[in-house]
Amino acid sequence: MYTALLANIAILVLAGFVGFAVISKVPNTLHTPLMSGTNAIHGIVVLGALIVLGRLPEDASWGVRIIAFVALIFGTLNVVGGFLVTDRMLSMFKSKPVPAKAVEKGADS
Repeated sequence: MYTALLANIAILVLAGFVGFAVISKVPNTLHTPLMSGTNAIHGIVVLGALIVLGRLPEDASWGVRIIAFVALIFGTLNVVGGFLVTDRMLSMFKSKPVPAKAVEKGADS
């Protein structure tokens, strides 16, 4: 049991290093499309977490239940926050409507 746990922790740490190395090399112009794709992946992760939580055996300890629930909450916050940031970044590229007073003032001169 401890061997599998140690292997899973090692994979998690290595994945963190690889993820940091990959993301740090992404140019700024690609962050919004990359974030949108990551949100879709995290949506699948949240769905998987819900399925795992629903299929936990009756004799599962409270520690396992709490960790799974916290992971589900963090995944959900990541999805929601990512979509909010993406929406805010995309709204920067929308043209702003010209106020009516500015149009009238420009016509008088």
